Amino acid sequence: MTLNGSKIACVGKGGAGKSTTLVLLAKALRHKGYNVAILDADSTNLGMHLALGIPSAPAPLISFLGGMVFQGGSVSCPVDDPSLIQDPVIDLLTLPSSFQAVSPDGIVLLQAGKLSDFGVGAGCDGPMVKVARDLQVRKGNEPYLLLFDFKAGLEDSSRGALVSMDQIVVVCDPSTAGLQTAITLQQVIRSQKTGAAPSTRHLEQVQMADLMIELFRQTKVKALHTVLSKVPDSETESYMLGELKKAGMNAICSVPNSPDLRSAWLRGKELPTNGTQQAMAQLVSACESFA
Repeated sequence: MTLNGSKIACVGKGGAGKSTTLVLLAKALRHKGYNVAILDADSTNLGMHLALGIPSAPAPLISFLGGMVFQGGSVSCPVDDPSLIQDPVIDLLTLPSSFQAVSPDGIVLLQAGKLSDFGVGAGCDGPMVKVARDLQVRKGNEPYLLLFDFKAGLEDSSRGALVSMDQIVVVCDPSTAGLQTAITLQQVIRSQKTGAAPSTRHLEQVQMADLMIELFRQTKVKALHTVLSKVPDSETESYMLGELKKAGMNAICSVPNSPDLRSAWLRGKELPTNGTQQAMAQLVSACESFA
C-alpha cells in the first residue's frame, strides 16, 4: 500500500468541515485496505471519537509521552523548545489500550490531549502540537498511514506542526474567510518549502534557534490538496473554484452540504459515507499520486 507510513494533515478555518473530511478520508482509505490511524491533535474540539463510531475517547497520548511541561512533564512547546520528543514512535502492540481506540471499521484513534482535561490554567497547547509534529505509528513491523486533525486556523502551522507532514489537505467552506484561510495556508507551506526562516529571536540559545531553522528547512510536504466543503449548489462551487484559481489553486473534490452529516455531528453519531464516496475516491487518488 503506497501510503502506509505517510503522515497527512487536515487543516482549515473553524467550521470549514476539516474533521468531517478527515473522518470520511479515513473511512475511504480503510475501505481500500490501508492501515489507518488518526491523531486528534485539536486541543479544543470534541467529538472525533463519536464521528468514528467509538463510544469513548482514548486517554491523552501526551500523558504517555511524558506529560506537559506546564505541569511538570517533559513535553514542551515547540515555539520555546523545538527539540524532538524522545522516542516518538508508537507501537500499537505495546501501547496500553487506554491510549487507543478502534472504530467498527478498524480505524485506530489516538488523541494528543484536550486542554479541558488538564483544568484551569493548564498552559498553552503547544506540547500537543509537538506530539503531532514528531509522532510515528506502527503495529509491530506494519507501518500505519497517520492522519492528523489540527486546530482551526493558522496557529499550529506557525508552530511548525506541518513540517513533518508528507501531504496536507486544506478544507475550504463557502465563505470569504474559508477561501482566504485556504489561500494563506498554501502560501505558508510554499514559503516553508522555499526556505523561509521561522521566527527565532525569542530563543536565547543559539543551538535551539539553529534547530528550529533546520526543522523548517527540512519541510517534508510533497503536496497540498484543496477540498471544497459544505457546497450547497453548482453556482457556489463555480465561484469558489474561480477564486481559488486566481491564487493558483485547484480543488481536488467537493464534499456536498449533506443534512445527514450535520445530523450525525449534532446527535453524536458515526458519520455516514453515502453521497461522499466519489469525492473521497478522488482525494485518495490524489494522495496516492504523491506517495
